[in-house]
Parts: sequence; C-alpha cells; structure tokens
Amino acid sequence: MDIATILGILFGTGVVGAAIFVGGDVTLFLDLPSMLIVLGGAMAATVIRFPITGVLSALGLGGRVAFTHRKIEPRQLIDEIAKLAEVVRKQGPLGLENVEVDDEFLAKGMQYVADGYDPVFIRESLERERDLNLERLEDGQRVFKAIGDSAPAFGMIGTLVGLVQMLANMDDPATIGPAMAIALLTTLYGALVANLIALPIADKLSLKSKVEEVNQTLVLDGIMQIRDSKSPALIREMLIAYLPEKHRGEMAEPVPA
Repeated sequence: MDIATILGILFGTGVVGAAIFVGGDVTLFLDLPSMLIVLGGAMAATVIRFPITGVLSALGLGGRVAFTHRKIEPRQLIDEIAKLAEVVRKQGPLGLENVEVDDEFLAKGMQYVADGYDPVFIRESLERERDLNLERLEDGQRVFKAIGDSAPAFGMIGTLVGLVQMLANMDDPATIGPAMAIALLTTLYGALVANLIALPIADKLSLKSKVEEVNQTLVLDGIMQIRDSKSPALIREMLIAYLPEKHRGEMAEPVPA
C-alpha cells in the first residue's frame, strides 16, 4: 500500500473534520442534496468528456495505482537483470526457463529471450506493451483531473441554486441564515473533492507514470543487452545510468563471476 496517499487523505480529512468539530455542530456540514450535486455533477461532466467504459476502467486502474507501491525498485531490477545475464552466460538462454521472476514485464522479456525470438520482435513487443501501459495510466490521470476540474464548478452551481431558493423565500428572515449555510456547503464539498482527492491523485498518477516509464525502459534495455549476450558487468554498468546520482556509487561494483 502507498501509505503516503492514504495518510495524506486521512490527515486532510482529519484537519477539516477537527476544525468543523471545534467550531460547532458537525451535522450542520452534512447535506445530501449538496453532495449529490457535486459528486453527480462531476461524474456526469467526466462521462461527457470520456467514454463511460474508459471512465470506469480509468478510475479502477488509477485508484489501484495511486494507493499501491511498485514492489521492485530500479536497484533491485538492475541486480535481478545482472543475475539473469549471469544465468545466460553460464547456461545459455534456455537456463532462464528455470528462473522465477516477480516482475511481469521482465518475466515476459526473459521468456522471449529463452524462446529465441528475434531482437527486433522482442523490442517492438515490449515497447508496445510499455506504451500501452503508460497510456492507461495517463487515461486514469486525465479522468481524475477532469473530476478535480468539475467538482468546484458544480460546487458553485449548487451554491447558486441554493441562493436562488433562498432569495425566493425571503419572507421569513429566520430561514435566510440556515439556507445560506446549506447553499455554501456545495462549494465546500466541491473544493474538498477536488483539492483533497481528485487532483492529488491525478498528480500522483503522473509521477508514478514517469517512474513506471523509467523502470520499464530500464528492463527493456536490460533484456536487449541479455539477448545480445553482453556480460553481466557491462549490463550493470549501462543500467546504472537510470539511477539517481546518489545511488550510482553503491551499484557500481561489477557482478562477480
């Protein structure tokens, strides 16, 4: 689980909830029609922008990626690729069939190498899979960003609706205050949905998309080097370029023969 995403949402909700609790009656901030206007309106606008099947799949994929961490880091990938290169050097490509690989993208590439596919086919197949995976992540980012853009707008629309209803019933001054409070709740809900959930998740997906692109490109280059029968030490040295400067020193030692 991505603890940062979960803690961020919980902390933000807790801060707002604490401010509401300290300031007065919590029930004053609960209004079902206001929630329906914001959530229903934002989803309606998003469905208009994107196909409904794309919205549902993007929400599912985007939510899953935003709340989970990639299990394997680039340094682990480099170590694993170097070990696989050592297997190929000692046992040949068929030796890869007896090696278990956790990363699905790397496992598929290793299977291609073990099966003796042409390098051009391997590169094109893996590049296609990488690009499609990144495109799905970008679709999720766009959907969450669309929700973040629409929620405040529908919050304002709900407020305007509430104000019209309030102005139409000004005969009783005692109802003006409560009616104004309810009208403003939709603006609050819209701001919370956009700035606490939708837009942060969209930014998190953008960041993870870039990380995923680097990781899968690293794997692709490593697979091609293994297919070309390069030495483990040379492969490690080439892949270290994908790491931040601060991590390169500890990875620079060659793989023992």
